[in-house]
Amino acid sequence: MNKEKLAKELKDRLSRIEGQARGVQRMIDEQADCEKVLIQLAAMKAAVDQVGLKVLGCYMAEAVKTQMQGGGEADDAIENAIRLLGKL
Repeated sequence: MNKEKLAKELKDRLSRIEGQARGVQRMIDEQADCEKVLIQLAAMKAAVDQVGLKVLGCYMAEAVKTQMQGGGEADDAIENAIRLLGKL
């Protein structure tokens, strides 16, 4: 996936997450049922996780490509990607 297409996809996903956050705020203001709020929060968390995974995939592709073009091994890039995955 090219960077422009990925950037648009990520921005679209983040806009939806932003809308979900506003929706949760309204639910709290309206004293909605806690279970419904939790369901929406779980959906937001899953959406944020998907954005993170897309960004990590982009990083991995670039890092491995850079390592290979430099005549190096991809192991360092992969290890760093695994470390970053732990931060998600």
